[in-house]
Order: sequence, then C-alpha cells, then structure tokens
Amino acid sequence: MQRVCVFCGSSRGARPIYVEAARQLARELSQRKLGLVYGGGNVGLMGVLADEMLALGAEVIGVIPETLVSLEVAHTGLRDLRVVDSMHARKAMMADTADGFVALPGGLGTLEEFLEVLTWAQLGMHDKPMGLLDVHGYFEPLLQLLDHAVDERFLRAEHRALISVAMEPGNLLEAMAAAPRMEQPEKWIDRDQR
Repeated sequence: MQRVCVFCGSSRGARPIYVEAARQLARELSQRKLGLVYGGGNVGLMGVLADEMLALGAEVIGVIPETLVSLEVAHTGLRDLRVVDSMHARKAMMADTADGFVALPGGLGTLEEFLEVLTWAQLGMHDKPMGLLDVHGYFEPLLQLLDHAVDERFLRAEHRALISVAMEPGNLLEAMAAAPRMEQPEKWIDRDQR
C-alpha cells in the first residue's frame, strides 16, 4: 500500500477518544510512509486527520465535490485538493487513488462509503484491503448486523471476512497489509433459487 483512503465523520463525535484515534491513525500512516486520501474537508474528524498528517509532512490528497467547497468546508491548507462535480465522482476518484480503505467513526456518509467499497469488493471490482478502526466499540453494532446477514444467508462469510477490524491504528494497518487476497466466490448464495 502507498495510500490509504480514510472515511470518517464531518463531526468530532461525542467522545474525545475519536479525535485522538484520528490523530493516532495519522501518526501511524506517516510512520509507515503511507499517504492519505480523504474527503477534502476541514471539519470534524476529517479536519483533525488531515491537519495531523500535514503537521507530520505526510502526503494528503483531498477530494471534494464543488457543492461542499461552496459551503466553505473544503480544507484550504491542502497542496492537493481535487474538486469534482459530484459525490459519485468523489467516491470513484478516492477509490482509484487509494490502495486500501479505512473507516473511522462517522455518520451516514462514512457508513455508506465504506459499505460501497465493500460491495465493490464483493462484486470483484477491486481487491484492496479494507478495515474498520473500532474506536470504543463504535462499529460493533455494524459488525453484528453483518454477522446476522451471514447467518440469514444474505451475505457470504467470505465477503464478511474481507473486513479487518482492530481497536488500534497500527494493529489495523498490519492486519490490512497481511490480509490475504481471496479468489472471488460467486456473489450469489442461492443463484439457482429464483
């Protein structure tokens, strides 16, 4: 991996531990000489993460749609801020530019972005490692839902296993680096049942 795309909140969240996790992730990325690709904002965990990376002299690529630039949330301190015309273009550029994906705590956008890259992997559209930084158990309900989807035969166990999970940034990046690339099983569990 050379660059990691990080999805995270445009809010700092209810607990200081989320902000500290964003800073720790930035330090781990920088120490491993990994660049950051993110949503280009200067607010919430996005801003904390980008600011820490910049303070460490690390590569930061922000990708933001024009509509959010006009709302004055674009990070003006970035040397590489890519302005695109839509959220769809933003996600495609972020995915193309990164070699792996991490989600920090966040809201609907964070969840949607992470689940979309997971879906793309399920469909065989990429084989990049994906991980959840499970700060203070934030993603436990999501992981329980995914396990439930496996139990109910809506999700293959092999696809659920594509997600690395750790509570510490260093452990997560190590797990992602060691994650085996699997041969894609057919997405459909019961294709013959129509």
